[in-house]
Amino acid sequence: MSLPELSTNQRTILDLVRRLAPVERASLTAQTGLTQQSIHRIVSALLELGLVRTRAPERSLPGKPSPLLSLCPEASYGAGLLINTDSAVLCLVDLTCARVALRRIDEGLPDRAAGIARLKAEFDSLLIETGVPPEKVCGLGVALPGYFTGTPGHVNAPEPLQDWSLVDFRPELEEAFGLSVLLENSSSAGAVGESLIGAGRDHRSFAYLAFDYGFGGGIVLDGEIYRGPRGNAGEISLMFHGREAECRPALRLLLSELRRAGIEVLGLPDLLARFDPGWPGVEDWLSLVMPQVSRAVRTLHSVLDPDAIVFGGQLPKALAEIMIARVEPRPVHRYNVPMPGPALVIGQNQTDPAVLGAAILPIKDVFF
Repeated sequence: MSLPELSTNQRTILDLVRRLAPVERASLTAQTGLTQQSIHRIVSALLELGLVRTRAPERSLPGKPSPLLSLCPEASYGAGLLINTDSAVLCLVDLTCARVALRRIDEGLPDRAAGIARLKAEFDSLLIETGVPPEKVCGLGVALPGYFTGTPGHVNAPEPLQDWSLVDFRPELEEAFGLSVLLENSSSAGAVGESLIGAGRDHRSFAYLAFDYGFGGGIVLDGEIYRGPRGNAGEISLMFHGREAECRPALRLLLSELRRAGIEVLGLPDLLARFDPGWPGVEDWLSLVMPQVSRAVRTLHSVLDPDAIVFGGQLPKALAEIMIARVEPRPVHRYNVPMPGPALVIGQNQTDPAVLGAAILPIKDVFF
């Protein structure tokens, strides 16, 4: 598709409409500090581009009524790809960042060339299945576990993804898919999704804890993902070493504890679907990992002082509630007044949050 070159003010208005829709056009003046004439001109341009729509207000007020604005979901789509060690996931979101479709490949793709061909075939099939015109897809976000090495596009991923590691494969994906490619590690991708359609709607700055097969994190400051100069900001696992690293709160350790206790769980999607806090093995895992969780929370509080710390990734909601309740309380200091700290909240995107965030990456890059 021919992507619009949006001004800063146009992107600001689009983001406000996304967050507040349906929103009265007249109210955008107070939200932005722009004049009514400027708002009218910007909205008219966005209407002409087909990015927003209007409808009459539902209530009667004195004076001339102001139309209600909302985004046109079908105006553009973002594609996302998550490459895991043992699976891959494709996702489509619309302009509102709502998920349109998701497709899972329940096997690893260790060979990069064959994997890209397989992913492109699945992507084409997904577009046909959903009826999304290929020219309306504005880009491809890609997420995979690991850390950036400092060389552009190079990720040091787990060993089953050796063929995807230490090489900039973005040009290969761009040629195969015919789309611009944005690359992110899976934890920060989850934080991106949470910033637009999750906890970020209430908390503009937060730390994101990604409880997945491994354990990582991401940082969002004033609504924007903070990557750091090498792309690894939020890699909270780096604070653990030795025995602590072995007992970090990775969900693969929970799967091992459950299987050892006789509970057969097929993987993380099965864990999310069937989790029971009364299962044998859950308490053993909590006893093992909660000291590291509390330490991570204290560290993020002391270093960032964020609005919130989000317990995200593929953590079952019932388990997140238990963990938040067991985080060690803040010490009370002078005059019996504790230091104020971040809210501990549950991530709102629990089903494949990394691929959802990956799909949102190009939408955010172009429009917001």
